[in-house]
Amino acid sequence: MDDLTSAWLADLERRHLADLTSSEVARALRALSSCYVERRAKLAEGDALGSRGKRAAFALFYGPLHFLVTREIVRAIPDARSVTSIVDIGCGTGAAGIAWAAAAGAPRVLGFDRSAWAVDEALLAYRAFRLDGRAVRRDFAVRPGRADKPIRAAAGTGILAAYTVNELDDDSRASLLRHLQSSRRQGSRVLVIEPIARRTSPWWGEWVEAFSRLGGRSDEWRFAASLPPTQQQLARASGLDPRELTARSLFA
Repeated sequence: MDDLTSAWLADLERRHLADLTSSEVARALRALSSCYVERRAKLAEGDALGSRGKRAAFALFYGPLHFLVTREIVRAIPDARSVTSIVDIGCGTGAAGIAWAAAAGAPRVLGFDRSAWAVDEALLAYRAFRLDGRAVRRDFAVRPGRADKPIRAAAGTGILAAYTVNELDDDSRASLLRHLQSSRRQGSRVLVIEPIARRTSPWWGEWVEAFSRLGGRSDEWRFAASLPPTQQQLARASGLDPRELTARSLFA
């Protein structure tokens, strides 16, 4: 593991374990995992980050996992490394966008998230990786009476939606797909990453067809899990067993 990644993980531990014990974070991680697997309707209501413990669990466990998975996917797709900047939709703590930027040697990242807490976390992470990074609040959900803003990205920009699309309702998801298609036609590269379980994403087949029409690809990934010590401990304590890092992706 490189020095910047190690320093980022150490800073996460220092901040998020300052007022919480590892056992408290592990309990929150169990609740958070249940939210993702069994109660996905709660995600649109912001339940995933609804308590200090869940926020710490997300930052300490899911953030690093998303970083590792995204880094391996980008390393495995040569065209994904031909970008000069990243736009990260639903950036969370910034981990996935940073992984793409680092793997591609792209110095700039712009992250969007509806959560003020996530935006603050992403800003800290961008600084930890010495990126020219900016994160701002933006909700990609379609709301009555609110203009549907386009995603502005120039040719050579990588647009990322990692573990984000499945949290949107049907109308918002359709709107985002239109924006991603438009950005690809204008020269951006687009990467979508979601969990491998199909039953939680009935919309996936439609998106596979849409990316195919753009000349894109659909992949399923299984990488050997080599988690840092803190993430291994949290996984064991919360009853998780990530022997593999799995995901599926769309790229165009």
